[in-house]
Amino acid sequence: MVPAIEIVALAKSYGTVEVLKQINLSVAPSELVCLIGPSGSGKSTLLRCCNRLEEPSDGKIYVQGAEICSSSKREIQRMRAKTGMVFQSFNLYPHLDVLRNVTLAQRKVLGRDWQTAEAKAQEMLALVGLAEKAASYPAELSGGQQQRVAIARALALDPTVMLFDEPTSALDPELVGSVLAVMRTLKDKGMTMLVVTHEMAFARDVADRVVFMDGGRIVEEGPPDRVFGAPKAERTRAFLSRFGSAAA
Repeated sequence: MVPAIEIVALAKSYGTVEVLKQINLSVAPSELVCLIGPSGSGKSTLLRCCNRLEEPSDGKIYVQGAEICSSSKREIQRMRAKTGMVFQSFNLYPHLDVLRNVTLAQRKVLGRDWQTAEAKAQEMLALVGLAEKAASYPAELSGGQQQRVAIARALALDPTVMLFDEPTSALDPELVGSVLAVMRTLKDKGMTMLVVTHEMAFARDVADRVVFMDGGRIVEEGPPDRVFGAPKAERTRAFLSRFGSAAA
């Protein structure tokens, strides 16, 4: 089986600062992998390299078997359409209503006509529980609702892989659950997901595999029960101890 994402000896430096150091990671189709670790460990940079928002300094990345680091600009655009990404910030257009926020990329990137794009947008908004908000504007929505619109927008492009970069970090605690519920639904539907998160309970309960990063390296990876219940590395144990019962 061809991995959905395969990262081989990936390195990233900013000047003399090494942010990623020889990262090797494979994500199988329909697998949900959570990246955890302290701030500055390279998690978000790794994720951004997976759709070329960051340029790797060395190594190779394959998405659905296609090597993306040597791809042309047009090939990168096509690959990005198949690799949905959800950021910490929602990045919605404030002057467009929810429906148009979800249809715009479809029409620009995929060339869909308005009727097709609207039907797809309505389908994805229903999936994230916001069908009734199609005519609302971002300022009229809570942070959790805005993030769910951002997820619907990414899903409307029919991606084969979804990348989530701390999707709940900008939300008030009471709004986090609605976004995580959508991600659980996506997992149940077989979506491949690589998720940077600080939600340890979510990683423990939902991930197929947890990867702990520190200092630009993968320190430890494995099934959630093993990583959270019996971490092998002292650095992993020290990190998880900060979360107490949430990681127990």
